[in-house]
Amino acid sequence: QVQLVESGGGLVQAGGSLKLTCAASERTFSNYAMGWFRQAPGKEREFVAAVRWDVGYVYYADSVKGRFTLSGDNAKNTVALQMNSLRPEDTASYYCAAMVKWYPPLMRATSYDYWGQGTQVTVSA
Repeated sequence: QVQLVESGGGLVQAGGSLKLTCAASERTFSNYAMGWFRQAPGKEREFVAAVRWDVGYVYYADSVKGRFTLSGDNAKNTVALQMNSLRPEDTASYYCAAMVKWYPPLMRATSYDYWGQGTQVTVSA
């Protein structure tokens, strides 16, 4: 069973930066896409960003465009999320996800087969 392990969450003031990382427990783990979702208390899990490996394209939610940057290494099955200009509304648990069976759209949480345990990001005003 492949595991996705996230790290890098924490507490930051508004306007600050954090970097999240995610690594698959198996480097040879084959997948079509890896991405990040987030979930705030009382809200549904929402898409943040994802990379589709075959075309090398990164997709972003409108709410994070220009502030967050996803980078990844397909060979190592790792993705990172650089978050700049953080806002209080970015506060949530952030989850790494991997899509093993091609099942678009990438922005839908149910399209993904594996999930990390989540890492908390808290942005104070």
